This record gives sequence, structure tokens and C-alpha cells, in this order.
Amino acid sequence: MLFYRAALPLSRQTLTFVSGLVRAHRREIGTPWRALNPGQQALLVLVHLRKGEPFAQVGAGFDVSTTTCWRYVNETVELLAARAPKLRAALRKAKREKMAYVIIDGTLIPIDRIAADRPFYSGKHQRHGVNLQVIASPDGTILWVSGQLPGHTHDTAAARIWQILAALNEAGLIALGNKGYHGYDETSQRVITPYKGKNKPQSQRTPTEPTPGSPAPANAPTPSSSSGASCTKPVSAHAASADSPKPSTCYRTTRSPQDEKRSLCRRRQRVDEVCSVN
Repeated sequence: MLFYRAALPLSRQTLTFVSGLVRAHRREIGTPWRALNPGQQALLVLVHLRKGEPFAQVGAGFDVSTTTCWRYVNETVELLAARAPKLRAALRKAKREKMAYVIIDGTLIPIDRIAADRPFYSGKHQRHGVNLQVIASPDGTILWVSGQLPGHTHDTAAARIWQILAALNEAGLIALGNKGYHGYDETSQRVITPYKGKNKPQSQRTPTEPTPGSPAPANAPTPSSSSGASCTKPVSAHAASADSPKPSTCYRTTRSPQDEKRSLCRRRQRVDEVCSVN
């Protein structure tokens, strides 16, 4: 196996924070000795989480076994997850900060699974993974992340499992979601989704410019009702002129041979008159 030095695009504060959690946990459980100190264990976990390299490769880089690497990662992830905010606490904090709404969305985290693990296979994404529900602020800041569910779980089913609607009712907040949450909130008072299907109501339609020849809106001004300059051209004539091609700005009119001869005679007469005067 070959080894090389690599950089990790994370700050020193992140490493200090994670190593502090590991150090406090070791002091709490009374660990006498380990292969890596708290700082090295924190760096090992950050490398795995940030780059997604297998346990065997990450462990070889830190001179520990695959099993030890796996145990370090699971231990540290549990410490980080314990500090994550709970759903109702995150929504209460958002309410205190006077957020007008929150955003709810689901995401699939890819995992390595064999073909036999069908519950973890997502037909939408065509790969294995776990479903996570995320609630964010209007500016995109993550407020809460759920636990993992099998990848085939629909977003609506996942939201019901985590009781997101009940937490929104308790906090008095509304959430904006995509069409994947259609039907989750039957009252549409807490979870608002785009209209799904045909016959979209006028309030959710995108305003477009009227096309030439289309009937004018009911509230469109008419020549008799408009104030200021009067409009003498009827609407149908205006629509017809809009459809007709506009003439070019540089062109020559076509003249008959008789017109050309008359014009030439006039020019010669003018020249003779000027010459006689001089």
C-alpha cells in the first residue's frame, strides 16, 4: 500500500471542537490508553466524514486497524449526534427568532449496500442510501436533521414518522415544502406545497404576457374608458398590425420606366434653367 500527504478543507476550530468532545468522553468513561490521542482520533473521523474513504484506507493512514478505525468513527459520530438540537427545540428557537417560515426537504445520503438490501434502494435516485429530513431557515441555515431511514422511504412517510406536523403546530410555524409533501397536511395550514396536477388555480399561475390575437383581459382599458390621449385605432387593427411584418428602414421603391424618364427630363430642365440664368 502506498502512502501520501493530503490536505483536508476544514478549519482548525473544527478539529479543536471535535477533539474536545473526544477528550471529555474519554475522561468520563475513564479510558486508560488508546492507540491514538484525542486530536488524532478527531482528525481520523473528520477525514472519513469529509472524504468518504473506506475504513481500511483511513486506518492504514493513521496506523490503526480497520476495526479500530470503525470504532473511533462510530464513537465520535454518536458524540456529535448527542449535541444536535431536537426537532421541537429547533422550531421553538426559530419562533423566538421571529422567522416567518421554515423550509422542509428530504435528501438521500448514498451508502454502500449490496443488491439484496432492497429497503435501502431508492428508485428515484437509482442507488442505495438513507433518507434524511432537513428543516432549514429561510436563508438556508440548517436548523434540524432527522435520523436515518431506509432509502425507499417517501418524504411524506418520513415526515409522519418524525411527527414534523405536530411539532409545527406546537411551535406555531409554517413550513414550505416541495411536491413530495403533497397531501401530508390535509388542511394546508402548516405545510404548504405547490399545486399538483391540472387546473392550477390562478393564484399559483406564473403571469405571462398576452399573445397577439388573444382576447383582452376583462379589466383591460378600452378606448372609451381610458383617460388622456384617445385611441382611435380599434383593438383588432392593432393586433393585426402587430402580426404584420414591419417594413425595413432602408429600402428603395420600385419605379416604372416611364417614371424614370420623366424624372430624368425634369432634372435636365432644371440644369438648363440654372445654366441660362448664369
